[in-house]
Amino acid sequence: MAAEVRDRGHDWNRKRVARLMRLGSIEGVHRRRRGKYGRRSVSTATAPDLVERNFTAAAPNQLWVADISYLRSWEGFVYPAVVVDAFSRKVIGWAMADHLRTELVLDAVGMAITTRKPPAGTVHHTDRGSQYTSYEFGRALRALRGTGLDGAGRLGVRQRDGRMVFATLKTELIYHRSWPTRHELEMEVFSYLEGFYDTRRRHSRLGNLSPTDYENVDLTRNEVSA
Repeated sequence: MAAEVRDRGHDWNRKRVARLMRLGSIEGVHRRRRGKYGRRSVSTATAPDLVERNFTAAAPNQLWVADISYLRSWEGFVYPAVVVDAFSRKVIGWAMADHLRTELVLDAVGMAITTRKPPAGTVHHTDRGSQYTSYEFGRALRALRGTGLDGAGRLGVRQRDGRMVFATLKTELIYHRSWPTRHELEMEVFSYLEGFYDTRRRHSRLGNLSPTDYENVDLTRNEVSA
């Protein structure tokens, strides 16, 4: 919040911002623990883990992580799938559906490939959910080897940034109201991801920059050093 206030022209420190927020009865949203409505299917696939719990990257398109979650409307669940660049936490591919079939995750990774055109050696890391360990998913990734994506069957045991995206989405958007229809929920999630999370939401790990701004700063720094 202090960073946002400074960008709007007010030279206030964090203590003053906190004091004014208290006076105005303003507080940030907090994450709430929620029960799970089911377990993911687990595959016995034995693909190697290329990440080994190291979820950091020194540059864009070195490591992508993917995940699926569930959001509840009155009409039933909506299942979003995302692909996140571990360098900037930017959502580079996403898809939503009312099912958990493999095409959901293929749509998300397909969007990431189209928008980023990954160089050779990019690692696509997932958990061992059945959608990611399915024959169809592995076959699709093998067919995409020409894109530079190194992830055909190379699956890990857990991931972090995808779940952080969903935790933030639920805390800042989903838990504040009910959702009568799937369509309304999908439209709001679309607006959040495309219009706020990537371009405007600040992350403390990124020096209080948004994912897009963080990548732009890195690009500028590399151009100067070159």
